[in-house]
Amino acid sequence: EDPSLERHFKGHRDAVTSVDFSLNKKQLASGSMDSCLMIWSMRPQMRAYRFVGHKDAVMCVQFSPSGHLVASGSRDKTVRLWVPSVKGESTVFKAHTATVRSVHFSSDGQSLVTASDDKTVKVWTVHRQKFLFSLSQHINWVRCARFSPDGRLIVSASDDKTVKLWDKTSRECIHSFCEHGGFVNHVDFHPSGTCIAAAGTDNTVKVWDVRMNRLLQHYQGNAVVNSLSFHPSGNYLVTASNDSTLKILDLLEGRLLYTLHGHQGPATCVAFSRAGDLFASGGSDEQVMVWKTNFDAADYGDVLKTQKSGTNVDGTHHTLVEMDCGVHLKKTKTQDSGRNHVQQEEETSLANTLEHIMGQLDVLTQV
Repeated sequence: EDPSLERHFKGHRDAVTSVDFSLNKKQLASGSMDSCLMIWSMRPQMRAYRFVGHKDAVMCVQFSPSGHLVASGSRDKTVRLWVPSVKGESTVFKAHTATVRSVHFSSDGQSLVTASDDKTVKVWTVHRQKFLFSLSQHINWVRCARFSPDGRLIVSASDDKTVKLWDKTSRECIHSFCEHGGFVNHVDFHPSGTCIAAAGTDNTVKVWDVRMNRLLQHYQGNAVVNSLSFHPSGNYLVTASNDSTLKILDLLEGRLLYTLHGHQGPATCVAFSRAGDLFASGGSDEQVMVWKTNFDAADYGDVLKTQKSGTNVDGTHHTLVEMDCGVHLKKTKTQDSGRNHVQQEEETSLANTLEHIMGQLDVLTQV
């Protein structure tokens, strides 16, 4: 079955810049050039919340891993942390000296990484919004920054046409990928943490292996790519482009699976839900759309099972690498039953499990 349009949200008064699902899929957050943050309920007949606070365009939004907070970055140079409830309370902190383009939580929910037109990437503690350190080797606006799934690395994408990989502990830039022929709009880590994908104004999507620092895949489109998101299985990638389309790429086959037309005008942002059964997109047409994934009607758990014995993106066998996705999915399923008080403990145990897996991986790599 092809992906299909499931819901359609109208309420923003200007271009949508960013979309993100909460862990339990009950809520969807969107940011817009209209300076507002909207929280949409995925349940029919439930009203949406409009959060007002930013003094200028909201460039980015993201739910914390537990779903108890939403972070937003704005052209007003601040970052806000919101409680996604009726009251919509928020704390605000002066984060950068220019527009904040990107906010991203680490998978343990403890840290936040922000990227800005002031050419820096900054890391903060979520708890007290305490500034930790700056990464400043980009020589132009930084459009996007993301933590790796294990929290050890940070990747950033910039208008200086580079994607930089940073070691969070040493705060050093460990590699610069310079193959893009234009500004790099968006970058993200593969769920396994072994690859990154970047989207650019040169109409391409490039996938690199971050262990060998080599280009694995290159997709040439016919329009500027604004945003991308990996499916939790790690097998698919969805992109949003200026030609108003969303495209779904099959990473295992290295080909384009679907082209979706829904938006009028540029598609600006796109994101899969944490379980992968839905994805959301936003556009310059002020609309937020939610799509049913459909292209793998089998339970994604099965996809993961087959993948563990299968090959990785670069064609090499990696049995352990895929495991963190599996763990992630099991956790997501139990959390879906709405037991909020268990979430915190589960996140800690998830973090510990991941740490254990990464430890094993390290041993393996050394061997």
